[in-house]
Amino acid sequence: MEKNEMLVAAIQDGTVIDHIPTEKTYQVVNLLKLEELSTPVTIGYNYRSQKLGKKGIIKVENKFFTDEEISRLSVVAPNIVLNIIKDYEVVEKKTVTTPDELRGIVKCNNPKCITNNEPMQTLFHVVDKANGILKCHYCEKEQYMDKVELV
Repeated sequence: MEKNEMLVAAIQDGTVIDHIPTEKTYQVVNLLKLEELSTPVTIGYNYRSQKLGKKGIIKVENKFFTDEEISRLSVVAPNIVLNIIKDYEVVEKKTVTTPDELRGIVKCNNPKCITNNEPMQTLFHVVDKANGILKCHYCEKEQYMDKVELV
């Protein structure tokens, strides 16, 4: 990468979340509860992207995300890339993919569903990854991933 391409300061250790659709950047911040961290977080918005036209990018120093946190991300922005940085070098790149099931991440949009009336965790099966269709394990109502409400 040339110096004139470096848009945000490099980090020594941590995670760079890249290729976030611009309009989803702050949803990613909220989903990962980045405002609660005590380590530096850099949020970039509306950067040029060959893939997306415009993109968001988030750099989180000294933080590595769990698989559970990453699967939460897949609901909001399924094709983002996580770059794991150690000693200023990218040691691993992970493309976020939607898991086969989502537990306790999204709310069922059926008001009669047991998950909306009893204190229990939601469970959805991802029935169509290409079109982002989820099916509630309990009431079997289908909903689109881009229209869900997060728990």
